[in-house]
Amino acid sequence: MPTNSSGGVRVLPNSGTEADGSAVVRVLSYNVRSMRDDTDALARVIGACSPDLVLVQEAPRFFRWRKKLARLAAASGQVVLSGGGTASGPALLCSLRATVERTEDVLLPLTPGLHRRGFATAVVRFGGVRVGVVSCHLSLREDERFEQGGMLLEQVARLGTTHAVVGGDLNERADGRTFKRLGAALQDGWATRPWGGELTSTAVDPHQRIDAIFATEGVEVLGCGVPLGLPGVAEGDLVRATDHLPVLAALRVPIR
Repeated sequence: MPTNSSGGVRVLPNSGTEADGSAVVRVLSYNVRSMRDDTDALARVIGACSPDLVLVQEAPRFFRWRKKLARLAAASGQVVLSGGGTASGPALLCSLRATVERTEDVLLPLTPGLHRRGFATAVVRFGGVRVGVVSCHLSLREDERFEQGGMLLEQVARLGTTHAVVGGDLNERADGRTFKRLGAALQDGWATRPWGGELTSTAVDPHQRIDAIFATEGVEVLGCGVPLGLPGVAEGDLVRATDHLPVLAALRVPIR
């Protein structure tokens, strides 16, 4: 395939079911800063990415948070799957293509003086393919973040699925020890098959990659990165939507 400057595929595969029963799934990870910015631009970006799963960080957590999250889902062609205030920020949205098997919101231990963290998790099916999903937003403090990285890997194992995808704001660059810990156990989508852009923070001045999508062994990463230049994703919308850039991945998940 033709490649861009990063070496990734230029055209990201669309969602679909392969002849062998495997599923090509589009996954978007996005820190939405409690929807305090331009929510119309945010919905347009999500909709243009045509995701099957949206792994949200900093979803609304307080007054009428369920209604706000539901409005974002409806405006972007999704439905609310789990999370939000009950997971202390992480949330999951999905398209109607997904069949939901179960969901669970997990609150992590609270360190006094720091923000409470959590995971939004689910097990979903795409045809005959079963996949676990986790959205996370790790601590700003290095030692707590490393502990949460271990809890995240334990949570992936507890899902009980052969295949899983994890996305989130790690609050750490790729050379950090928590990022490396996750990358040693899971496939880092950008490092495995880069596509689009690399840097995710900030939206106005991208200078670091602190947001990522990971997948378990056996999942084929077809492309992963910031959806720069993707049809329908306007640069102005990316800047206005929130203070992070999204990460979009296309994954081929085998039936077994």
